[in-house]
Amino acid sequence: MRLTKVGGECDEGTCPAIFKTDRGTYVVQGSKVVEEHGLEIPDHETIAEIPEELLRQVARDLA
Repeated sequence: MRLTKVGGECDEGTCPAIFKTDRGTYVVQGSKVVEEHGLEIPDHETIAEIPEELLRQVARDLA
């Protein structure tokens, strides 16, 4: 899978970011949610928390 960064809070390192794949999907990098959240997440999935501003940045870039 090839990833292209479409938004993020820093240029390198382990910062929240969103990537577009060459498969027509997106990958989100953020903090793994470990607190109780009420969702049933299958073993092959996870959920990540990202800043609202990151979504706003990507929306502006994609518009």
